[in-house]
Amino acid sequence: MAAAERRIGLAMDFSPSSKNALKWALENAIRKGDHLILITIRPEAHYEKGEMQLWEVTAFIPLMELSDPAIMKKYGLKHDPEIVDIIGSIPKQKEAEVIMKIYWGDPREKLCEAIDSIPLSSIIIGNRGLGKLKRAIMGSVSNYVVNNGSCPVTVVKHHHE
Repeated sequence: MAAAERRIGLAMDFSPSSKNALKWALENAIRKGDHLILITIRPEAHYEKGEMQLWEVTAFIPLMELSDPAIMKKYGLKHDPEIVDIIGSIPKQKEAEVIMKIYWGDPREKLCEAIDSIPLSSIIIGNRGLGKLKRAIMGSVSNYVVNNGSCPVTVVKHHHE
């Protein structure tokens, strides 16, 4: 892929760790001409089956709609003004395009699916810093994507203040 065609995925669940990963991506990864795709995974039960399948195919949400709290609520997403400000600054600051893609299901599997279906040049994932016991029980999404994803994966550690 040419530099102007880079598609960088960023796992976005609106948590402090994904916000941290977004800030890191803005400072370190996004270049002029890039496409930043914010990838959000919702639980399968969130939508009626028919509507879920329709949106699974078409749910690329343009930047303009990400700043609308009503649209965010429709998708069951948290409206975070700081995240909206950060992503809103990317087109001017970095001359890059920003869109969101929503998937429904298990975050580990769906992030790997996104890598192949979009397709992504690379993906950036925030790390929540789970303790050893929680990580053993729940499994680490970032660890799964590092081991199973078919593109370069950057894990941005979340530092607790």
